[in-house]
Amino acid sequence: MRKIIFSAFMLIGLAFSTNAQDISKNALGLRLGDNDGFGGEISYQRGLSNKTRLEFDLGWRNSNDVDAIKIVGLHQWVWNIDGGFNWYAGLGGGLGSWSYDKNGYDDNGTFVFAAGDIGIEYNFDVPIQLSLDFRPEFYFNSDDFREDNFGPDIALGIRYRF
Repeated sequence: MRKIIFSAFMLIGLAFSTNAQDISKNALGLRLGDNDGFGGEISYQRGLSNKTRLEFDLGWRNSNDVDAIKIVGLHQWVWNIDGGFNWYAGLGGGLGSWSYDKNGYDDNGTFVFAAGDIGIEYNFDVPIQLSLDFRPEFYFNSDDFREDNFGPDIALGIRYRF
């Protein structure tokens, strides 16, 4: 009977150890990508548990005719693939400001948006994290800075974990 109980505890322990995450309490870095113009974001992640975290980004976008700044907040769930590889998905939103200038026509405004997030990341043995993610953004505003109210934001991130 002792062997069965011991074996059960060992199997349970093994199951929990294979699902353990390597989510840092904090991570700070840059997220560089493209959403109708190249831009970057200062990115901060705050671990909530061993499976969830918050991400906050402050960024800008620059294209030929439109410039924008935005702030984003996301709640992410993280799953381990193997070793330092994780994949994650999340939901959130944000707000921003834009300006348009083409052929002497100037306009500007603000916007709010809802966002999803899905990506993959690698945590190195040193406290560096690389990520690649896709963040679809759905804009809600009364101005016409985007005709389709959708922005596919794809970016590469590098963060220092602490």
